[in-house]
Amino acid sequence: MQTTQITFEDFKLNRQLLNAIEEAGYSKPTPIQEQAIPLIQAGHDVLGIAQTGTGKTAAYSLPLLMKIKYAQGVHARALILAPTRELVMQITSAIKQFSQYTDIRTVALFGGVGTKAQIEGIESGVDIIVATPGRFMDLYLKEIVVVKHLTTLVLDEADKMMDMGFMPQIRRMLEIVPRKRQNLLFSATFADKVERLSFEFLEFPTRIEVTPQATAAEMVEQVLYELPNFGTKINLLTYLLQSSDEFKRVLIFTRSREIAGFVYKYLLRKVVPEEEIRVIHANKGQNTRTNAMEAFKEGSVRVLVATDVASRGIDITEVSHVFNFDVPLIYEDYVHRIGRTGRANNIGKAITFMTMADAYHIRKIEKIIRTEIPQKPLPADLEILTTPKPEQQEMLREIDAQKRKEDPTFLGAFHEKKKIYPTRIKPEKKGQKEGRRGSGTGSGKGSSRSKRR
Repeated sequence: MQTTQITFEDFKLNRQLLNAIEEAGYSKPTPIQEQAIPLIQAGHDVLGIAQTGTGKTAAYSLPLLMKIKYAQGVHARALILAPTRELVMQITSAIKQFSQYTDIRTVALFGGVGTKAQIEGIESGVDIIVATPGRFMDLYLKEIVVVKHLTTLVLDEADKMMDMGFMPQIRRMLEIVPRKRQNLLFSATFADKVERLSFEFLEFPTRIEVTPQATAAEMVEQVLYELPNFGTKINLLTYLLQSSDEFKRVLIFTRSREIAGFVYKYLLRKVVPEEEIRVIHANKGQNTRTNAMEAFKEGSVRVLVATDVASRGIDITEVSHVFNFDVPLIYEDYVHRIGRTGRANNIGKAITFMTMADAYHIRKIEKIIRTEIPQKPLPADLEILTTPKPEQQEMLREIDAQKRKEDPTFLGAFHEKKKIYPTRIKPEKKGQKEGRRGSGTGSGKGSSRSKRR
């Protein structure tokens, strides 16, 4: 029995949206779009669990644009919240693309830049606001943003918003927006914290889970390398990136901006020409980050080094490789990082570097993604450096902390050594004192004379 393939025409979207969808190159809905669009059109609250790169932005923005239909009044009727500036810009870009043949007005609000242009955008009339929670609340408290006309509220990447500490702003926002509204919550994972938020935020929601939660993207080949230290990680990264034919568009994730800066400078000095590499992190200005992203998207930049600030704000279909130079400590971020490759039916590769202190985190990640990451032997001609003593000790302390986390009674290697040392000395001292007392004059006087001497 042959099943009929659903098209965007079947959603009864207006012609302006269908023309924009066709122009954007979308031929058929993705699974999340197929399930979410009819439910949102019917007015249901929706909880969507879907990986990045599955088309969830279109899944909520297309029915939202259909609901709004055309520009009306001055104040926003829909609010979309996202955790990072990059993701806000990506969502705004997608909505503007889909609404290009309508007069619907969309304004993006995010920090890191001045408020003047954003305030002007709101005051000239807006239908949809896409914002980070912090900047939105700033402008609300200054009475720039009016919320009483909102009929739809969307939380995108809810898990990341909670990881970044936005929960107080979100709770405050839920108090100020109209009670009668449609709520849509999208997340790549359905951790306990997201479930608790869904109870606060959604009313009788329909849950959509297009893939098992927090599983890694099917189009991504995952590889794990075990390395002894930081220096050898740098050597392996340099070794692999020498093949520019294979590593065409590479995204490298690090744990901190300091490491990102070091990796960028080292690769610039050793293997990648200046015009082909950029670095982005929280200390970089918004214009610098935007320009770097655009250059990477266009293909003029081959290598982009980034902290997790970029893990959810990049929508580029041709990222060939993602490197986890550092294993993420927020385990769900692994899913988001590798979700930057293997998009739009392209095969991608995710390469993770693991030290002995990272093995604990890898086991936790494998539990979340429900699969073992295949380990690959190191290249035979790779230069493997000796681990410096301070780095070795730091890793051992980290392993002790991990064991203590799993077993609070575990004392740790460093702790045990300190404890053993004084117990060896004390009996000896005690014995010496007893010996003095037993030889010669009275114990009290002998003892005090010894002290005076």
